[in-house]
Amino acid sequence: MLSGTANSHRPARWLFFAALVYAALLPLLSACGGGAQDLRLEGRTMGTSWHITVPGGAADEGALQAAIDAELEAINDSMSTWLEDSEISRFNRLPAGEGMAVSPRFAEVLEAALAIGAASAGAYDVTVAPLVDLWGFGADGPRDGIPDPVDLAQTRARVGQEKLDWYPGSRRLAKRAALAVNFSSIAKGYAVDRVAAILEAEGFADYLVEIGGEMRVAGLSPRGDAWRVAVERPEAGTRAVALGIELSDRAIATSGDYRNFFTVDGERYSHLIDPRNGAPVTHDVVSVTVVDESCMVADGWATALAVLGREAALEVAAEAGLAVYLLAREGEGFEEYSSAAFAPYLAADGEGADGQAQG
Repeated sequence: MLSGTANSHRPARWLFFAALVYAALLPLLSACGGGAQDLRLEGRTMGTSWHITVPGGAADEGALQAAIDAELEAINDSMSTWLEDSEISRFNRLPAGEGMAVSPRFAEVLEAALAIGAASAGAYDVTVAPLVDLWGFGADGPRDGIPDPVDLAQTRARVGQEKLDWYPGSRRLAKRAALAVNFSSIAKGYAVDRVAAILEAEGFADYLVEIGGEMRVAGLSPRGDAWRVAVERPEAGTRAVALGIELSDRAIATSGDYRNFFTVDGERYSHLIDPRNGAPVTHDVVSVTVVDESCMVADGWATALAVLGREAALEVAAEAGLAVYLLAREGEGFEEYSSAAFAPYLAADGEGADGQAQG
């Protein structure tokens, strides 16, 4: 039996849900109680943008910006597969049978990824990188056609977190096969948490932190109430906001299959790769959103559940007590499902939500 319910009784305009849209949220916050006294900072990291809003925040903006930039640069230097000298790139170049000591940042993300991998029965696997590259979604860029079956079989043999040897006490990571790890599905969430920690260390109790669509909020918004987070429709080529939920002291992350894909002979291939069979997912799930105290955890679980598919995702969400909202294709439209832990957020949704884009 499903651990969630279809919410087909809600208005159709609420049946479209996917990645978080800070760009749509920002003017709404400004129009609903924010002011010039609010602290706003932004920048670039991990190939995307970051933004923070601190209602009524008073700080040395230059020093705070520098601290945030330094932390994000350190995370990128550790976890970016695009940087040849990054920590993760150096590990990935190691031959089978060798290992290296890793930084505390690397260790924290690795342990979270391994835990999600185990809890999802392998639907999430931090060593999936070779398959992502093989299907043309990695650093080498798109490929022509689908992989050769022999290449696919050989690449699958290099994937599996059970081929990693992790020694927490010494923070040493070793590999038993010529595999590669990739934190792209969890690093932005971790970075959000780290920026939030910087703000809290500065004494800020109210804030919004967003990196590439992953978000964490605390305390009150510029209006003096809960933060109203906008989310967008899961349709390629659009940025329309279709749902608003109220959050405080929570993080939220979304994973979907509707923006990064390619088509061959009429067949659609998503960037979401199932490590268990080595191929892009083909089920009906369009997007999965997770709310959690940790943005890193929400980020990783959103990907894991998107790979699992509707029934398995909802069962896992119920077992783990995860607040999950997913959207599945149903004919020409979508059907929405949610776990019991997500119900309070849906209850706050309604007409006139200031997180909804007006268009």
